[in-house]
Order: sequence, then C-alpha cells, then structure tokens
Amino acid sequence: MNAGSLTTAAFLSYGLALVVYGALAVRMVLRWRRSIRATLLLAAVIATAAWAVTGVALGGSPSPARFLLADATDALRYGAWFLFLRNLLRGPAGEEDGTAGESPRWITIPVAAMLVLSVVLSEALPFGNVLDLDPKTQYSLHLGMAVFGLVLAEQLFRRAPSHSRWAIKPLCLALMGIFGFDLYLYADAMLFGRLDPDIWVARGLANSLAVPLVAVATARNTGWTIDMHMSREAVFHSTALLVSGLFLIVVAVGGYFVRYFGGSWGRALQVEFLFAATLIVLVVISSGRIRSRLRVFVSKHFFSYRYDYRKEWLRFTKTLSTEGSLQRVQERAIMSLADLVESPAGLLWSAEEGRGFVPTARWNMPAHDAVEPFDGSLAMFLARTGWVVSLPEWRAEPTRYAGLTVPEWLQHMNGAWLVVPLISGSDLIGFGVLTTPRTPVEVDWEVRDLLKTASRQAASYLGQNEANEALLEARKFDAFNRMSAFVVHDLKNLIAQLSLMLKNAERHRDNPEFQRDMLSTVEHVVGRMNHLMLQLRTGATPVDKPRPVALDAVIRRVCSAKGAMRPAISLALEPGVLAWGHEERLEHVVGHLIQNALDASRGDDAVEVRLQQNDGFAIIEVKDSGVGMTQEFIRERLFKPFETTKKAGMGIGVYESSQYVAQLGGRITIDSKPGAGTRVRVMLPVAETTSETAAPVRVAS
Repeated sequence: MNAGSLTTAAFLSYGLALVVYGALAVRMVLRWRRSIRATLLLAAVIATAAWAVTGVALGGSPSPARFLLADATDALRYGAWFLFLRNLLRGPAGEEDGTAGESPRWITIPVAAMLVLSVVLSEALPFGNVLDLDPKTQYSLHLGMAVFGLVLAEQLFRRAPSHSRWAIKPLCLALMGIFGFDLYLYADAMLFGRLDPDIWVARGLANSLAVPLVAVATARNTGWTIDMHMSREAVFHSTALLVSGLFLIVVAVGGYFVRYFGGSWGRALQVEFLFAATLIVLVVISSGRIRSRLRVFVSKHFFSYRYDYRKEWLRFTKTLSTEGSLQRVQERAIMSLADLVESPAGLLWSAEEGRGFVPTARWNMPAHDAVEPFDGSLAMFLARTGWVVSLPEWRAEPTRYAGLTVPEWLQHMNGAWLVVPLISGSDLIGFGVLTTPRTPVEVDWEVRDLLKTASRQAASYLGQNEANEALLEARKFDAFNRMSAFVVHDLKNLIAQLSLMLKNAERHRDNPEFQRDMLSTVEHVVGRMNHLMLQLRTGATPVDKPRPVALDAVIRRVCSAKGAMRPAISLALEPGVLAWGHEERLEHVVGHLIQNALDASRGDDAVEVRLQQNDGFAIIEVKDSGVGMTQEFIRERLFKPFETTKKAGMGIGVYESSQYVAQLGGRITIDSKPGAGTRVRVMLPVAETTSETAAPVRVAS
C-alpha cells in the first residue's frame, strides 16, 4: 500500500472508530446514571475515542511526537479499560456507591503501571522521546498489555456467576476482540521488527466493530448506564458487519500466509483463495436461511424478548387454574394457549382409549367430530417431534415438516393456523388447534418456545385433573363398596333373626303368642331392609338429624329379639336414660355388641347388659365371660374394617359401630383378656330433653 492509500485508509479506519466511540460516549452522557461503573466505562470509551484521534493524526502525517502521543493515548486507553475490568471483578455488591468487594491484588499493580506509563509518555511529549526505548521494547510492552487485557476479560467471564454471564458476555467478547487484535499486531511486529502498516490501519476498524457488543452489554447492565436501547435491525446489521469484518480479517490473514508460503505459486494461490472467499460471501448474503438464523441468534443473545414473561405466565396460570369441572379445565387450557398468540378461538383433542384423539373442548368455535387415530400421521409426528405445526408454513414449505401429512379434516377447517401438541412427560395426551390471530403474528423461535413450554404446563395440569377425576370416581366406588359391606353385614344379622324364627316355627306354629312375635319380627326385618335400601341410595350417613333416644327401650327390644338364643341375657338398666342418635342405628350397634358377646360365650354363663348415666354420658356396658381378645388385636386390628376373629364374620360390625358412635360425639372402649371374657362400654352424649333439635357435639374423653 502506497503512502497516499495508507493515509486514506488510516483516516477512514480511525475516523470510523472516533465516530462510533464518540457517539457511544454522547449516548451514555445523555442517559447518565451516577455510579462508579458508569463513570469508569465512560472514561474508557472517551479514552478510546481520544486514541482514535491520534490514529487519524498519525496516519495523516507521521512524526516522532505523534508516535509518542499515540503510545500515550494507547496506554491511557488500556489503563481505563483495565480500571473498569478491575471494578467489575470486585463483584456486584456495592456497585452504586463504590463499596464493592476487594479485587484480586495481581490486577492492581499492572493497572497502576498502565496509568503511570501513559502519564509519563504524555509528560515526555514536549521533550521528545526522552525514554529512548528501542522499537522491540515498545512492542513487547504493548504485547504485554494485550495479553494482560485478555487475561482480565477471561477472568471476568470465568468468575461471573452462571446467571450473570448472559449480561457480561458481550463485553468479554468485545474486549477479547480488541486485545486479541493487538496481540496479533504486536506479535507480528516483534517477529519482523516493525509494525505492519496494513495491520495497523485495520486496527481502528477492528476496534469499531466491537462497539455494538459494548453497547449491548451496557443495555443489559443498567448499573452502568440506563435506558440503553438498540433496535433489532441495527444490531442485526451491526452483527452482520462484525461477522463480515472478522471474515475479511481471516481472509486477509489466510491470503497472506498462502502467498508467503506458496513460493512461485503464491500469488496465483492467493487469487484463488480470495475468489473462493468471495463466492462464500455471495452464498451467505443470498441465503435467506442463514440470514434468518442470524436474526434468531441476534434476538436470542442480544435482546430482551418480545414477551413480558412474568406477566404472560401469571395470566396463563390464572386462566388455567380457575376452579371447575374437567370440561371447563380443558376449555381453559385451549383458551390460555390461544391468548398467548392473540388467537380468537381454538379446539382441543384429547386421547381416548380405544378410539384415538377425540374433540373434547372448544372455545369460540363450532363443535367438530373429527377423530385423529393414534397411528395417524399428525399424531405420530407430534409425538415424535413435539413441534408446533404452522399450517400456512406447511402449505408453503412442506419439506420443513418431513414425514407429516396433515389430515383432510384439518386442511379444510376454517381458519386453522397452529397445531400445538400437549405432551405430559413423554406421552402425547392431546393437541390443540388455534385459529388465525386477530393481528399478524410471526411464528418465530420465541413464539414456538413459549407455546411448547406453556403446552407442557397445560398438559401436566390436564393430566393432574384427569387423575383427580379418576381418583374421585375410585373413591366413590370405594365408598359404595364399603357401604355395601355394611349393608351385607346388616343383612346377615337380619337373616340370622329370620332363620331363628323359622327354626322355632315348627314347635310353636300353633301358639298365638309366637305368631304375634313372628309377625312383629317380620315387620321389623322388612323395616330394616327398607332402611338399608335407603342407605344404598343416599349413602351411609343417616338422612335425618340425631334426636333423643330412650336407650332402655332399644336394649330391651334387641334382647327380646335374641331371647331364644343361648346363653341367657342379664339386664340391669337405669330407666329414663336418653342419648342423642338414630334409633335404628343405635339398635344396630347394641344388637351387634350383644350378638358378639353371645357368640363368644361358653357354657351357660349369662351375658350381662347394663345401662347407666354418668358425667353427662349414657353408658351401655356389654360383658361376657367368653374367649376374649389380646391387647395387640384390640389395638391394631379390631377397629379396622374386614378384621375379625370369627370364622363366619366379616369384620365390619365393630368398625361401623365405632364410626357411628364417634359421629355422635361418643366412643367405644373395650377391656378384654384371652380366656377371661370381654367388657365393651359404649359412651354416648346424654340428651336432657325430648325436643327434636339436633344434638350439640360433645366428644367423649
């Protein structure tokens, strides 16, 4: 490059650096925030702009004084950047007031040395190059500064917490580019004993290309300045310019080495290398896919996103979690997905065993009856890829959705726009079809990522609700089965009464008194069976409210029904004792306890039944001298369903009786020993009046 061309190139290269760094400094001043880091960053930007001025002057008219001035501003620029990096390495605490943590000591000395060197060089200007440094010493100093700068940038990135690297990464890349270029420049100068003019001229342009990254880092770190914003288009073109510049640098270096080591074929090989590089540039420029990927890269890594994710997620979860039936939950799921992309309507298909995916919910759309089989192309594609399918994009470029054949019913659905899979874990449980949005929405990477994440959340929520519905249904069946067990147990007792009556009918058929008792017993059994049928229809809880019940009458009626059984029953009843409850249920409880005592008794020892009132409770005591029970059985098994010591028993009676007595506010206690018999005490709250009002709940202690 001749002198005239060198001057022009230097003016353009360093002039561009002056313009972009000056503009960045002005922007920072206009958006100023009073903080230590903002001040240090502004100082580094201004120092770089001043260095660019000396580069313009030196390129226009080289002289020893201007060389010395360029070295001084270069050292000042390095010192300013080092001070800024040193402050960043002190950590995030106290950045507003300068009280951040202590930085590594190995940083402080080189930073101070850079500042001292710049001051010394500046003071030496009026007296010429008084330091009289040979060129290689100067180059080695610059080389050391570049290496130290790279070390600082690398340490900054390594020491940053993982959640902070996103914000600091652009700055690290920019400074590594600046210091890395200087490393190349002065390494070449050390090797050949002089600065390469062409590389020196490109230095200004290389520093200019780092400005967009510095600006992006400034925008991401509001503690440096505030309201720093660059449009996506500006950063896209700046990034394209940066990539182009790096590419040109690589091409220049590659061409140099091809020519240097190519011998007599060097120039021809250099021409071929440059031609191939030109073709690559043309391919990149003309490729829409590459430009699209570059835009996505810029949007992902240089900007805050289109959506306010906090606001969108709060709205999404609020819509999704509103209480209601499973049908309403499915409708809210498709509605919440549609709201994310401004879609006014949607349909939801859910998996149904034996059929496929069937429409189960709709929002602002007419009903649809299409069924997508599990092995259909759409279902298989969604399950395999988990992609959000854009139907307009599929029609324009079906090759992007390899292996997908959209079913006819979906192709002819009015307004169908997006198909969103609902994946829970690794299973496709359904999919939603959203209609064309109210305003044009570009289905880019951000929209797809948001829909994929939201759809997984919706699928998980739908799966949980379906599981809850299934659990509720299972509990209903369990309650019905448990109630059926109680009813069967009661039927067993009624059958025992009828069997006993039939057994005695042969001997007493001509006895009028027996006939009257038989009719009374049959009437009682029919009433009990009707009551059991009512229980099956309404549940185990009695329909009417508890009322005062005369316990002595209940006990006498039970003992009369069991009078033909052996052993005999001995009664000691305190008259007039009233307790809260339901007469038929209390009769069932007393009858079950007396029956157990009769079954457990041996020989002719009578079963004793007592009734008394004490401390606000009516106490029914049933005592036998039978086989008894162990304390372990009483503690761990007796009050659980389907646990019994009788060969023909069901293990339901004691459990049902204890549950009912507990509902009335009472309790059952059992005292028993193997071979010594059993005493059962039923404690029920006493009713002081015969009014029909419900009893207050009082728990037996």
